[in-house]
Amino acid sequence: MLILLPPSEGKAEAGAGRRLDLTRLSLPELNPVREQVLAALLTLSAGPAEAALTALGLGSGQQGELRRNARLERAATAPAGRIYTGVLYEALDLATLPAAAQRAAARQVLISSGLWGAVRLTDRIPPYRCPIGARLPGLGALPALWRPVLGPALTSAAGAAPVLDLRSGAYAAAWTPRGELAERTVTVRVLHEREVDGTAVRSVVSHFNKATKGRLVRDLLLHGVRARSADALVGALRDLKYTVCDQPSAPGRSRQIDVVVSAL
Repeated sequence: MLILLPPSEGKAEAGAGRRLDLTRLSLPELNPVREQVLAALLTLSAGPAEAALTALGLGSGQQGELRRNARLERAATAPAGRIYTGVLYEALDLATLPAAAQRAAARQVLISSGLWGAVRLTDRIPPYRCPIGARLPGLGALPALWRPVLGPALTSAAGAAPVLDLRSGAYAAAWTPRGELAERTVTVRVLHEREVDGTAVRSVVSHFNKATKGRLVRDLLLHGVRARSADALVGALRDLKYTVCDQPSAPGRSRQIDVVVSAL
């Protein structure tokens, strides 16, 4: 099983180990584009602050992010599983997983990234700021840049296994599985169910969507789920007591499910 996660804007303040070495990252076929994006990000971050902040979607009080970006080539690194610290990763809480679950996570999880394309939890990267919506000099839209290389790389990483795609829409735009692989791919929407005037009402959540997805992945890893099909994956979620509702999906497209929660 392959699990695709979004990155988080929240990241550790600093790494603690060796400097960045692209040749040590997983999916080395992504390195030519990684080099392009990194070079453009360094140029942008070292230039006029106002333009860089706008291009990266940052506020005027976040110039420290530019200074950190400008030092990426010489910054200390840490495993990606420690670098990302947002809501999803807090709920996943990798550090407290048993050793077997951590090994499974290292094999099964890939994190999408505007800068790196995709990395495994054990890949050493520095803290950075480069959302998929960034407009970097000379490169244009990052999803379009990444799409030609991410397709073959992620298809190969999936192999014959099912894919649990938990990426946000912006990162999903960089690669959309098609055909037979799409039919093995499960995408998740989290809905909050509450009672309003005696009627059950379901609504999409944002912040807690991330927490639920983190807990979902944690439960799959803790219970050693090794699904061999999309049906088996959805069945495993139900066995773990998640309320799962299938949504209509067209042939050759990903299977879409809603995970319904009553407590946030």
